[in-house]
Amino acid sequence: MGAPIETFYQVIRRQGISRRSFVKFCSLTAASLGLGANGAATVANALETKPRVPVIWMHGLECTCCSESFIRSAHPLVKDVVLSMISLDYDDTIMAAAGHQADAILQETREKHKGGYILAVEGNPPLNEDGMYCIDGGRPFVEKLKEMAADSMAVIAWGACASWGCVQAAKPNPTHAVPIDKVIRDKPIIKVPGCPPIAEVMTGVVGYVVTFGKLPELDRQGRPKMFYSQRIHDKCYRRPHFDAGQFVEAWDDDGARKGYCLYKMGCKGPTTYNACSTTRWNDGVSFPIQSGHGCIGCSEDAFWDKGSFYDRLTNISAFGVEANADTIGIAAAGAVAAGLAVHAGVTAVRRLTGHDENTPPRG
Repeated sequence: MGAPIETFYQVIRRQGISRRSFVKFCSLTAASLGLGANGAATVANALETKPRVPVIWMHGLECTCCSESFIRSAHPLVKDVVLSMISLDYDDTIMAAAGHQADAILQETREKHKGGYILAVEGNPPLNEDGMYCIDGGRPFVEKLKEMAADSMAVIAWGACASWGCVQAAKPNPTHAVPIDKVIRDKPIIKVPGCPPIAEVMTGVVGYVVTFGKLPELDRQGRPKMFYSQRIHDKCYRRPHFDAGQFVEAWDDDGARKGYCLYKMGCKGPTTYNACSTTRWNDGVSFPIQSGHGCIGCSEDAFWDKGSFYDRLTNISAFGVEANADTIGIAAAGAVAAGLAVHAGVTAVRRLTGHDENTPPRG
């Protein structure tokens, strides 16, 4: 069976990393996972005592945007995840081996770590023509996917492709591309949707599994609650403009320059669950809405088949704002004016009757 897999701590100490740097790394990782006051100690204990988790990373129909996002993680750095936190035994996109040598590594890992490795899947399997629209190593990808899933302990579905089907499964879907949960039905699956997912969300999910040795708490759609429990709309910095009825009416108009809400421009933030407005992208620098473009809902199921990215949502209900977005500003102004008029009238009556609001009642 070979030598046991080293722990993360053993690996970094062998690389000359100091104890102080290790503790700092654990603190940053705990913070990125949203753990409590004892989070850093929990992470440190796990990385000191638990062997690195073997990971098999497979690619089906996809554009590799998930890998592109993953390698840009800042907290933790992807080099720490790949080289130390996990044992990335197979990834045909970034590994040095190729061809028969790569296939041999795949089978070796499967046999050596049966029931103990994580299968990370980027992309999805096409089922039409017996899976012939995606061939991997001379075999249909769907066959290799089922084979490797059978001996895994859990499966991670990276991105909208693996989670929902994405553009490959958009109508009319000639290849009959399907999300991986349509072919893998007997293993726990963590869906990490997005096109692509946020880098720190991806490494955060891996970090959680490594730290606690279990899957994170999932919502009813199989997504980690720690990252997908709130709508982008709920934490968007433009939300006050939405509530006030202040909207961008056309690209680069005065409202756009003032940072008004992008709802009228088709923003899907009110119906999209993701961490974009809190975790953000590129080491927390920005996210699409902050750069001036509405959310396209890329982490939601079938977002390609829900009309143009610039079609306005019409089926939301929150305080009546969405139902009359064209007139809410006028209505709000009218309501304020009416309120001032009522207040003025009441004040006048109080003064005429001697019942000013600052005068104690007689009796």
